Amino acid sequence: MKIGVIQASSQIAKNEVLYKLTKEKSKQNDVINFGCFEEDEENYSYIEISILIGLLLSSKAIDFIVTGCSSGQGMMLACNNMPDVICGYIPTPQDAFLFGRINDGNAVSIPLGLNYGWSGEVNLGYILEALFDLPFGIGYPVEDSKRKLEDTKMLKRINSLSKVSMVELLDSIDKSLVTKIMKNQKIIDYIIKNGNDKNLVKWIENNR
Repeated sequence: MKIGVIQASSQIAKNEVLYKLTKEKSKQNDVINFGCFEEDEENYSYIEISILIGLLLSSKAIDFIVTGCSSGQGMMLACNNMPDVICGYIPTPQDAFLFGRINDGNAVSIPLGLNYGWSGEVNLGYILEALFDLPFGIGYPVEDSKRKLEDTKMLKRINSLSKVSMVELLDSIDKSLVTKIMKNQKIIDYIIKNGNDKNLVKWIENNR
């Protein structure tokens, strides 16, 4: 599983610890840090980051995203507007554990400002450990796992039916927003090189 780490510019100071703990707790070697970074020329709101997350996941360049903003709520809501994205809000280890086992989505949003406080990185570590502790989509509790997984399958089906494609979305949103997103050369180059959705990759190549 390819895991991407990216958070809003408002929480740049948390990027390194978020990346480090994701790499450590996911036990994955393939964790890519997309920022936001201190040296970035542009600042990105949670809305703009959610579109970049949509591009990474819809293109299939990345399998899973760990993200966040000050409260975590805005990023979760914005990500869930994106095609091909099911994002969970995981402020606690319990939420993280249940999202991974039951909801089996492809993105999580963590509050990186609200209630972070002293030793906040300790709680962040527990959250990520609970998220990646067991395989995704195995259901919980065990005696209800079959029913839970059927519900998750239905949720994903409805989610796909209720959304337009990523290309249709990009053609519909404000052009200035698309222009700014296309300036994120690291992410755009990564999608062009690693994306498996040929239509979306072609659109990006033609509009960068």
